[in-house]
Amino acid sequence: MRNARHVRKLIRQGAWQSHTSGLASDHVQGNLVILPEAQAGDFLRFCQRNPKPCPVLAVSEPGQPQLPTLGHDIDIRTDVPLYRVWRHGEMVSEIGDISALWRDDLVSFVLGCSFSFEFALLEAGLRLRHIDQGKNVAMYRTNLQTQAAGVFHGPMVVSMRPMLAKDAIRAVQVTSRFPNVHGAPVHIGDPSLIGIADLQKPDYGDAVDIEAGELPVFWACGVTPQAALVQARPEFCITHAPGAMLITDLLNQQLASF
Repeated sequence: MRNARHVRKLIRQGAWQSHTSGLASDHVQGNLVILPEAQAGDFLRFCQRNPKPCPVLAVSEPGQPQLPTLGHDIDIRTDVPLYRVWRHGEMVSEIGDISALWRDDLVSFVLGCSFSFEFALLEAGLRLRHIDQGKNVAMYRTNLQTQAAGVFHGPMVVSMRPMLAKDAIRAVQVTSRFPNVHGAPVHIGDPSLIGIADLQKPDYGDAVDIEAGELPVFWACGVTPQAALVQARPEFCITHAPGAMLITDLLNQQLASF
């Protein structure tokens, strides 16, 4: 499925509630955080101080579910395949529609997602194991700390893709062109150096095989805000479920910096 509006229509109808890796692959996908306006200012500063894991693509007006800069028909209450609802830092439910929870003070943040730069990697001829295997990308909490803003702080989350060394070098070159969707990797090689004990036990997503001669390549990940929300414990917030992204009308090539 390559048409973004068609995919959003299926999601809105409840016909797709899984991860969006590989869907509408030439379109920008986004991570989602929805917070009460009282916490939105601190969260925006958190994103500004941590642009690698939290690159901001759009911020809504309070109470407005539309994001016209990302797509004229987007309704943030229905157009993400699976939402997580949080209360006081604890996830209380996963649901496919948040219309019944909507409030006039809610502010939506859409952050850049690595699924967007994957399009460029595939265009460059690089294989991505999780896509080949029909899995969600593997994501891990690290010992790399974000810069705090107000109540928001916590560890950086990274996504991992195994590659041969020559492909990892090419991946650095390709993803450096896309700073609005995490840019170049933050680490290549030994996972223990960034606090990851076992690559077969990701904190989010699905484990994939790492074959002989391959290196794990790690990018900053837009699930990082969920780790910060656990620390901040806002009374109420909503995020996407890891891997279940908002698919926008923007094209990935529009985000290339050069």
